[in-house]
Amino acid sequence: MKRLPIPDDVTGEEIDKDVKQELMSLPKTLAEDVARNLVMVANLLDEDPEQAYAYSRIALRLASRVAAVREAAGFASYATGKYSEALAEFRAARRMTGSVELWPVMADCERGMGRPERALAMAGEPEVQKLDKAGQVEMRLVAAGARKDMGQAEAAVVTLQSPELASNSVQPWTARLRYAYADALLDVGREAEAREWFAKALEADQGGTTNASDRLAELDGVEFTDVLSEIEEVEDAKDTEDAVTEEVEEVEETKAEAEETEAKETGTDGADGGDRK
Repeated sequence: MKRLPIPDDVTGEEIDKDVKQELMSLPKTLAEDVARNLVMVANLLDEDPEQAYAYSRIALRLASRVAAVREAAGFASYATGKYSEALAEFRAARRMTGSVELWPVMADCERGMGRPERALAMAGEPEVQKLDKAGQVEMRLVAAGARKDMGQAEAAVVTLQSPELASNSVQPWTARLRYAYADALLDVGREAEAREWFAKALEADQGGTTNASDRLAELDGVEFTDVLSEIEEVEDAKDTEDAVTEEVEEVEETKAEAEETEAKETGTDGADGGDRK
């Protein structure tokens, strides 16, 4: 089995205690190996999902009967747009644990596979009632997305209207829920309300999970200037100008040397001609 390099400071101890508990069913050395690969998946999932996917496949080959491994493989597949693979892994993890926690992301995989109607059907299943509050909000977001996929923009707005949306308390899901609602409002032409909800999303977005500030600026007609790019362009232009100037100076210098040489040769010829007379 081909392995990928893992930094020495990744020990495997970084994984969640529940995952560690699951890995205790494996021989110690194998458990450590799997744990280190799972840590790499988690570390790379956002910044380099393709590489995270590669580590997840190694963990999967090592311990395919561990639910946490199947779940990690599912999220890595999901992050790289391999929705069919992701759904298969999430289903396997669910069979092993009996948990409904992955129900929303499974429904979103159906959306990713171009089957929004299946995602919508899943939103009406009894499993949704077993989800915690965060899971129910996530399911609502997926259902609204499915409505939009099906061209039902007004229905998407209604789907997102909920006590969680109306609440003034800020929860981990609040920014994304408000952002999705603002986006849905914009889709149906309710621009003033959309602006209000983008502002509310920005207010709740302490971790920078949305681009609400950019959407607000876009609605307000504000254009951001990329200062760094402008500086680079000025520097590039200056470098080009310097190069051209240097090239011109070299040409002029060469020309001057040629003229000086020609003058010397002409003077020598004139002197030689006088001697022959």
